[in-house]
Amino acid sequence: MNRIFTVLASVAAVITAVAFVLGMSIGDATQRTAQTVVSYHLLAGLAALLFTSLVHAIVLTYFMGTGRWLEETTTAYRLNWDFYKESKVLKYRTVLLMLVCFLLLIATGAVGAAADPASRVGFRGAWGFSGGDIHMAIALLTWAFNLLVNVYQFRVLTRNGEIIESVLSEVRRIRIENGLTV
Repeated sequence: MNRIFTVLASVAAVITAVAFVLGMSIGDATQRTAQTVVSYHLLAGLAALLFTSLVHAIVLTYFMGTGRWLEETTTAYRLNWDFYKESKVLKYRTVLLMLVCFLLLIATGAVGAAADPASRVGFRGAWGFSGGDIHMAIALLTWAFNLLVNVYQFRVLTRNGEIIESVLSEVRRIRIENGLTV
């Protein structure tokens, strides 16, 4: 799982960086010549939102599947519930962080759309900052937070894999002791 996760998380980070670079190259968004770059920035931003959400959804799906497997295996082989409990704690901590990432992604897109001069919302900024500046600050925060969460997810996925290996070792031991095929 870690190899797949690393590739997917890296692709998500690159797509997000591309969206950021395109956003930085817009210049004056009110000029007609900038509208092509705005369109590319919007598409790259949507791709970043979707792909980053996909990465988090894959991690969530992995935890749902392995959590169920751990629960059933622990029950069937009458194992100690410590492995299951530890995996559950890892999952819920990760889910909370993924929720924050998702909310930041939505906020970034919403503020960016509102700050677009062509938007009917007409968000021009607050606290002395332009709408574009606020969008950029939220985008940087979102990118950095997602990177940190991805590092955390990698560590958690590694630990969950170790838990699964430990349970499999226990199952093998029990099956051998009872004369069952491994």
